[in-house]
Amino acid sequence: MGDKQSTISDIVKNYYNNYGLRAKELKGEGKQFIGYVCSLVPLEIITASGCIPFRVRGSVYEPITRGDTLLETIVCPYYRSVFDLSVKGKYDFLSGMVIPHGCDSMVRSFSAWSYGLPFSYFHFVNIPSVCDESSFEFFDSELGAFKKSLEKFTGKAITEEHLRQAIRVHNENRDKVRALYELRKTDPPLISGTELTMTLTAGSSLPIEESNDLFDQVLTGVKGRKNSLPQKGPRIFIDGACLDNIELIKLVEELGGNVVADTICNGARDHLPKTDVGGDSIEALSRRYLGKVNCPKTYRANKAGTFEGDIANRFGDIGTYAREFKADGAILYVYKYCDPFGFEVPARKAYYHSLNLPLLHLEDIYSAGTMGQLRTRVQAFLEMIG
Repeated sequence: MGDKQSTISDIVKNYYNNYGLRAKELKGEGKQFIGYVCSLVPLEIITASGCIPFRVRGSVYEPITRGDTLLETIVCPYYRSVFDLSVKGKYDFLSGMVIPHGCDSMVRSFSAWSYGLPFSYFHFVNIPSVCDESSFEFFDSELGAFKKSLEKFTGKAITEEHLRQAIRVHNENRDKVRALYELRKTDPPLISGTELTMTLTAGSSLPIEESNDLFDQVLTGVKGRKNSLPQKGPRIFIDGACLDNIELIKLVEELGGNVVADTICNGARDHLPKTDVGGDSIEALSRRYLGKVNCPKTYRANKAGTFEGDIANRFGDIGTYAREFKADGAILYVYKYCDPFGFEVPARKAYYHSLNLPLLHLEDIYSAGTMGQLRTRVQAFLEMIG
């Protein structure tokens, strides 16, 4: 893997390791960046406003200190880390923040964000917890309010044409991500999970057009490789919340596995669903973010009224991707105190059992220091399914 890893674009490594570098450069040119912390924030509306969406991330290497003076320590460690870096000034180049109703931690901490950070724009997007027609009507209205708040902030109208153009360029981005995922179907895959995670994370810190260019560069480089990974290994599927760092995936691949698919927030869950085109743009965005981004926060009811039907309806994307990428086993990686995923663990385990897909469930904190503790369990799991 070492030779292959060394061929990844230097610009990807630079943007991953120096997260926010490009945003700082563009801030000096007068560009306005709006931060967000969850896949449920409609990025197209931010882009249509003339601002640049920027996914705020934490750091598994930095202890949470100042953030814990303002947030309860029983809040999800990933979210606490994101907040901690923000109050320490890492993201001072942002002009504002958007917090969605992604979980109770996000809802209850909105005031801490708005009072604790010196940004001139804050907005809370209320997202329904079920997916029925009345929920979409409500969400249409919420997105309309989000649009108006950005118009007030920028002093510019967001037209239907602006929205359609933003939808088009973000859909192009998702097409390129799908093309990157397709490179994982070979055995062994042409692109490692470590490389893909670095690429997607770097892309979320860039203007959408530059993210598209970066993905094109990586696609060209990977397709030009003469050799695949030097070894085959168990094909692993990663399930869970946000993995904006490479530590777990790198551990799996160092131990001989190949991470080939996922349903994580900054992976397939976030990037693969596209927005429909041709109709009203706000309605299309409502259907995309509420109906297509399959997050535990939004419950998809089962009309059949059976447990089997319920888990198939809620977790069907897992089965689709696991079959498509020929996964041999899965790792369900859940952060401590992450209630949306924590409550779903029994049902998710039952669904994996119905697929006859071996599963390793890991509960962890957002820290690189725990990887040594996880190594033995991951290694035993790979040996079991290998």
